[in-house]
Amino acid sequence: MKVLVVFALALASASAGLLPQVLPVHPRDLPVVPSIEGRITNGQTASEGQFPYQVGLSFGSSSGSWWCGGSIIDNSWVLTAAHCTSGASDVTIYYGATVRTNAKLTQTVSSSGFVQHASYNSVVLRNDISLIKTPAVSFTSDINKVALPSIASSYSTYAGDTAIASGWGKDSDAATSVTNTLQYSDFTVVTNTVCSNTYGSLIITSSVICIATPNKISTCNGDSGGPLVQKSTNLLIGVTSFVSSAGCESGAPAGFSRVTSYLDWIQSNSGVSY
Repeated sequence: MKVLVVFALALASASAGLLPQVLPVHPRDLPVVPSIEGRITNGQTASEGQFPYQVGLSFGSSSGSWWCGGSIIDNSWVLTAAHCTSGASDVTIYYGATVRTNAKLTQTVSSSGFVQHASYNSVVLRNDISLIKTPAVSFTSDINKVALPSIASSYSTYAGDTAIASGWGKDSDAATSVTNTLQYSDFTVVTNTVCSNTYGSLIITSSVICIATPNKISTCNGDSGGPLVQKSTNLLIGVTSFVSSAGCESGAPAGFSRVTSYLDWIQSNSGVSY
């Protein structure tokens, strides 16, 4: 996949320390793989209308194109990752799709509609979050927004909760063929302490939320920017951000930008309240 930030596993002797084994790297800087499409590794196929808040995002630039996911948070705003919008000149948004090429609606937005977090840091993956201002869409059973958590939830770690991730990311580390159908899976949120044992405390800050990825089930390249939703409440709690450079099937935790850390930023830049 063209875009998903990956990190190396920390050395066993330093796994609970500040740094991971190597610095993070964007797959856009790695050799090009045969396809920019795929799905969550070893996930389940979504049914039509199951995730009406999920959008597909096809970014373009002078140097190429890449695929990400995003979440509808208002009829004219989509939330995604900063590493998705970074360097892009435009994006085509696919609404209401299960099969990505069979969207109910598409819109193309130029980079002037991107609100990328001003303090995004691609080296340590800090503030990996962006907004996209879109022409207004009418909500239907296939196209609808996902609710944001309340400010009172900011102190919740969500550790132990079940959350659903969805997207069109790779279906395995070895995948080369196109898989065009939306995938999803249930995951368990882990504590940041557990996550920092892999990635170090420089990467795992309070603005990150992580999930366990047992049985080779994980988010993967192409799922970038997509939603992590708390299953019991259907609230958006994460924006897909990174996995281990050891691979999506490695069993290492997967990381997300923690939405509760950015509620004020979202409201001040979009007017969408929580």
